[in-house]
Amino acid sequence: MAKLCYFGRLTDVTGTAEEVVGLPPYVSDTGSLVSWLETERGWTGLLSDRCVRIVVNNEIQDHDIGICDTDEIGFLPPVGGG
Repeated sequence: MAKLCYFGRLTDVTGTAEEVVGLPPYVSDTGSLVSWLETERGWTGLLSDRCVRIVVNNEIQDHDIGICDTDEIGFLPPVGGG
């Protein structure tokens, strides 16, 4: 089971800071994970926003990479402040 973590405003929008999910067989990379979550949950455009960074096993990723059911995957929205 993959552990999904949501940070910042994504925690409010998704209603959770983390969850453990079984990935469908066709979800094998970060791009297909984002597509699956947005379709399954009705989060159109939420995670695919280019400003949302993806972290796989504590490493920020700049491109689609392979994932598996044992990974920890985080979604980081842009951070603002003043």
